[in-house]
Amino acid sequence: MSRQGTIKRYSLILEKTSKKHYPSFERIKDYLFDHGFEISSRTIQRDIEQIRNEFGISILYNRDKNGYYVEEDSSINFDRFLRFLELMNTADLLADTLRDSQEGLNYIHFESSDNLKGIEQLKPLLEAIKSKRKIEFIHENYQKNTTRPYEVHPYLLKEYLSRWYLLAFVPQYEEMRIFGIDRISNLKLKKSVFKQSIDDDLASFFKDTIGVSYFVSQKEKVVLSFDPLEAKYIKSLPLHSSQEIIEETEKELIVRLDIIPNMEFYQRILMMGYSVVVLEPLWLAEKIRSTLQKALDNYEKA
Repeated sequence: MSRQGTIKRYSLILEKTSKKHYPSFERIKDYLFDHGFEISSRTIQRDIEQIRNEFGISILYNRDKNGYYVEEDSSINFDRFLRFLELMNTADLLADTLRDSQEGLNYIHFESSDNLKGIEQLKPLLEAIKSKRKIEFIHENYQKNTTRPYEVHPYLLKEYLSRWYLLAFVPQYEEMRIFGIDRISNLKLKKSVFKQSIDDDLASFFKDTIGVSYFVSQKEKVVLSFDPLEAKYIKSLPLHSSQEIIEETEKELIVRLDIIPNMEFYQRILMMGYSVVVLEPLWLAEKIRSTLQKALDNYEKA
């Protein structure tokens, strides 16, 4: 079986077991068969074991419900693995389309290639993270309009809005920082290694945020009101995993988020314009109101 086929099977098994339906082993097997995989029970059991051993996702059997389920609390990599499978399945779909006909490219539109700037840095950065090797580079700060050299301990790569970022410890300042890899130049992997000083799951740095700014403030309760049209998008694609519907009527949808209201979240709210109103906290509502007023003033001056 090809690697693509294995990844697709993993995706289907998780899709079937992560929806709290507790399917039996035979129902999982039938689900795979319906999607073109006529495989043995031993292969399915081996897939479940490999998902657990290789990716840390626990698929357990519940005797009371006589079925299987994903134990998300103990599967710290669950969301990341689902995202990985989503990317792999999309790539496979595009590859199959192009194998059928090269004209498939005529019907697919990608974002500007400018978004991929710095992507050649991913491989050496990942190598440095895995081998715990120190790295040095030049980094450009857009906000301060400056460039400066850094020597850091690389810990994690994170993707957000088609851009990649490096989470690294900076010994000079004794703190973790985020670097956009599209602004990294003169990257060099040093021979010296570092001892990892953080034992926590590094992705948890971002669990309370949208985007990559995780250290700007404390987590707060944020309450938002959406108009009926925007509500459809917010329900189908929540802003954050903590999103909870408080009230829904014909005129509005009110949701609660428990997040750090960072710059990326602030920008997301502004992108939705009049379709959203911040109800809580009051300081954030005032900040959004002030920004929109400045935008209105600029148009009145034009």
